[in-house]
Amino acid sequence: MTTLAEREGDKATMLEMTIGARFDEVVDCDPNHPALVMPHQDVRWSYDQLRNEVDQFAAGLLAIGIREGDRVGIWSPNRFEWVLTQLATARIGAILVCINPAYRLYELEYALNKVECKAIVSAEAFKTSQYLEVIQKLAPELAEADPGALHSKKLPHLRSVIRMGDEKTPGMFNFAEVCALANEELIRSARSVGERLSADDIINIQFTSGTTGNPKGASLTHRNILNNAYFIAQYMRLTPEDRLCIPVPLYHCFGMVAGVLCCASVGATMVFPGEAFDPVDTLRAVSDEKCTALHGVPTMFFAELDLPNRSEFDTSSLRTGVIAGSLCPVELMRRLIDEFGQRELVIGYGQTECSPINTMTAIDDTFEQRTGTVGRPHVNWEVKIVDPETGNTCKIGETGEVCSRGYGVMAGYWNDEELTAATIDQEGFLHSGDLGEMDADGYVKITGRIKDMIIRGGENIYPREIEEYLYTHPDIAEVQVFGLPDAKYGEQVAAWVQPRPGSNLQSDAVRDYCQGQITHFKIPKYIKIVSEFPMTVTGKIQKFIMREQYAKELGLG
Repeated sequence: MTTLAEREGDKATMLEMTIGARFDEVVDCDPNHPALVMPHQDVRWSYDQLRNEVDQFAAGLLAIGIREGDRVGIWSPNRFEWVLTQLATARIGAILVCINPAYRLYELEYALNKVECKAIVSAEAFKTSQYLEVIQKLAPELAEADPGALHSKKLPHLRSVIRMGDEKTPGMFNFAEVCALANEELIRSARSVGERLSADDIINIQFTSGTTGNPKGASLTHRNILNNAYFIAQYMRLTPEDRLCIPVPLYHCFGMVAGVLCCASVGATMVFPGEAFDPVDTLRAVSDEKCTALHGVPTMFFAELDLPNRSEFDTSSLRTGVIAGSLCPVELMRRLIDEFGQRELVIGYGQTECSPINTMTAIDDTFEQRTGTVGRPHVNWEVKIVDPETGNTCKIGETGEVCSRGYGVMAGYWNDEELTAATIDQEGFLHSGDLGEMDADGYVKITGRIKDMIIRGGENIYPREIEEYLYTHPDIAEVQVFGLPDAKYGEQVAAWVQPRPGSNLQSDAVRDYCQGQITHFKIPKYIKIVSEFPMTVTGKIQKFIMREQYAKELGLG
């Protein structure tokens, strides 16, 4: 028996429509039902109020020249403006480009230019990131430009910067200012554009780190992400009576698909506890808002469970939620059921390129299936395990690469046919790079990785991307980046650096070179200056030996 499994039948009806069309159906069904709750911004909107706000911003985008197919970046932590931008761009067929809130100057410049963003919606700042200052460094021409008429040497495609907040910045629109440009005619125009869009139009670009260097833009359609969200809701048995707490970031598929669209596809209430994850804020939101569902990666749930003052918060309303990002430990699942009451918790596995979920456990699965596997193929999905060398389908219980085919497979990497062809084969199967095995009932177990990837606290980090940046340092001749075990985050980033001859390069200098340029969680925690690397007789560098040696040297498990 071979390991090809697919899930069809019950709850398999596809939503053959755009995000905007489904949103309108849900709003018309119960306009006064609570839609969006963001205590940190004092937002509490019904579905009708949310649609009115979306229509205002969609019309405002038309007013400043954003058209169908234009790329609009969003660089912000979790705020109501993020949700409005997501739904408004979908309304008018503009392509939302998700930019990691932790990005620094080097990464932002690459992302904006890679997909040729015409506009960016940006928060003013978040934690140590001064977003507007970074944009001004990249585009100093803003100081003399009229809003919407930017011409920048480093960002040649960018015309409009839309900033959040009330302060005025030269060359930039304010978010509220763009909304105020709306009138009845523009709102009708936005609706008219939405009516002629196709479910197969690309509507979102998610950057996913690359094994061969810079991030790749996974291009996702209405059909991809709307249906993935809808079927996630079905697995959770989510209804309008549910209130989903979403502490995961919106820039990632977990937040915008399994969060916003999951709720919007069935009319449930979305609750955002804060701009970024904080265990106290999360449990306070669950308690105050009587949330029935809570999403997170394992590190988030452990942080919530281990709060010294957890007893102050009432979590008895919880029923379900999704754990994704990494495997769910048995201990965690048991505690969430016993201590949080999440007896209907489900586990999701996938890739950004799959919109993102391709396998999931069911509420009725056994405890062992929910902790020992990542479930079975999602609705209307096929999953098979193949031999990485031959491409032949493996037998039951054999280890091979996990491959998926279905409605959620991306349209491709933006403007990169070569990489797309290397990831999606001629039969339409997307090759994950993950190693796994499948049992006779179609349950998949992830056992390792083919690709050289680090997973730190649910964030996928590709060593090659960090290496490419470090090679720009004038004193670095060679660098190798790999993961080391970490009790809290699962893995941490480590680097062995070989300096150029005559250099006196130190570890701190390497770390300082990364500050403000690449995302904080990509900056190596452990850096070792070396004169050579362990190699095979044919000259191939052996990272696994570095990993073993360095872990032993540092006393890591």
